Amino acid sequence: MNLKLIQPMKSISPNIFVNDIKATITFYSTLGFTLADEVTTPDGEKIFALMKNGSVTFMFQTLASIEGIHPMVSRSNGGSLLLYISVDNIRQYYDQIKGKVDGLTELNKTFYGATEFSLIDNNNYLLTFAEHE
Repeated sequence: MNLKLIQPMKSISPNIFVNDIKATITFYSTLGFTLADEVTTPDGEKIFALMKNGSVTFMFQTLASIEGIHPMVSRSNGGSLLLYISVDNIRQYYDQIKGKVDGLTELNKTFYGATEFSLIDNNNYLLTFAEHE
């Protein structure tokens, strides 16, 4: 089937469901992300955060905030998701966060020419940072 592209897409921003939004904001701030926007309920509970670092945007939303609205969304902590993030100056970035996060792998030169390292975030998602040199 040949589908004609109606409108080109501009970007993708995954909305990642988490249990603890405050801990997630703290963790991603350690990785150099800044809080660009947030949603708080009338009761003062933070349920959504938009975080950015350069052109990378992640949305984080509490699982509790969608309970009963999207019953198909369910997960235990973590999941079969790897977020692959392209960066410049990977060695410098690695040195900046080394010692600040747990589960950091060593820098590795891959067979396909990238220098990479991985870590597990506070929600057990796997993040791989890569520079194609």
